[in-house]
Amino acid sequence: MWLIDKTSLSFEQIADFVGMHPLEIQAIADGEVAQGIVGFDPIASGQLTREEIARCEADTGARLRLQESTIVLPKQRAKGGRYTPVSKRNDRPDGIAFLLRNYPMLPDAVVAKLLGTTKDTIAKVRDKTHWNSANIKPRDPVILGLCSQGDLNAAIQAAGGSLTPPPPAEDAA
Repeated sequence: MWLIDKTSLSFEQIADFVGMHPLEIQAIADGEVAQGIVGFDPIASGQLTREEIARCEADTGARLRLQESTIVLPKQRAKGGRYTPVSKRNDRPDGIAFLLRNYPMLPDAVVAKLLGTTKDTIAKVRDKTHWNSANIKPRDPVILGLCSQGDLNAAIQAAGGSLTPPPPAEDAA
């Protein structure tokens, strides 16, 4: 709104800057849509300079360029432990067993991060000393909802493994 009201920029220039279609900008200017929207001053917010607007007003072929931000962004915090709902907690050893059997090249630290578990639990599943060892059945952690397929693929590739899916599990009944 502010660019429409306060400048003589073309609809194409404004549309290119804000990522909209020129007809949408024209409809806003005509008052057909978006009535009551308050204009946002891009100069006051530091997105544009008056010189940049003047340059584009003089040349209809020129496009507005966003001004580089001088604001120092805070570092993103590392993600903490992943919460697993109570209903899925018993599925975690099954996912660990699946990864250990089908992707043995994955280090314990990667498996722990991928499934949100501890190295101790992974070692117990591997050694079959887990309290529930008799009932652990290797099941795909993606299907169980413990991790995403993209995260699993990235971990396998980082460990130098093949992304070909493992053969279907056969029941030894």
